[in-house]
Amino acid sequence: MPPLRTALLQSSGCPGDVAANLKVLDEAAGRAAATGAGLLVCPEMFLTGYAIGDDVPRLAEAADGPGAQAVAEIAVRHGLAVLYGYPERDGETVYNAAQLVDADGRRLANYRKTHLFGCFEQERFTPGDQQVVQAELNGLRLGIVICYDVEFPENVRAHALAGTDLLLVPTALMHPAEFVARSVVPVRAFENQMYIAYVNRTGPEGEFEFVGLSCLAGPDGTARARAGRDAELVVGDADPELLAASRAENPYLRDRRPGLYTSLV
Repeated sequence: MPPLRTALLQSSGCPGDVAANLKVLDEAAGRAAATGAGLLVCPEMFLTGYAIGDDVPRLAEAADGPGAQAVAEIAVRHGLAVLYGYPERDGETVYNAAQLVDADGRRLANYRKTHLFGCFEQERFTPGDQQVVQAELNGLRLGIVICYDVEFPENVRAHALAGTDLLLVPTALMHPAEFVARSVVPVRAFENQMYIAYVNRTGPEGEFEFVGLSCLAGPDGTARARAGRDAELVVGDADPELLAASRAENPYLRDRRPGLYTSLV
């Protein structure tokens, strides 16, 4: 099975301007496809921007809304799958969500952030209640969490136990938490024997300062691709052969003793 070339779009786009963000996505999808990428991963809330304050309810849309349709058209036009973050409206409830669309424009998976970070999110969103959301793409099992979710080891371990090969993490990591991108994410990939595509926003946005440092971390705990601080498109391969070899050699999941851990829950 060939590697899945994965492109990480590190960008904050144009907060509050969906049309402009779709243009950024379209251009990035073209560049990603030119590298042979089969998957493009965007940051948290990329469709609308993150620091949109009280515009969250106005800009939120259904999972099959006009933004989803526009992203599907981009995916088909460039022949690659796209994972993007957006505010999802379901009736009167709004979630911080991420959706995966394949190269045929089909919606494969939609995930709602389960751990909301800070007052901004807790006042505007409802937390999701489904821990593991997965989809199959190019022979790999993809999982989705969003930003703060990956900082809870239970979330990533649940994905490991469910067989996730590549965990997609659209994020909005802020200063001074750079250590999460530099250290926590590669360790999560190593201790759970998976790839993690961690894709951040960048630069000042409203009251926030995003730090970039997006990465594709491998099961060996190394960054297979790493962005700097500025807007950037970086590309790396999620290699099933390397993953299988690493899992055969690393005994973490085999040596677990779940009976000892019941007090954790």
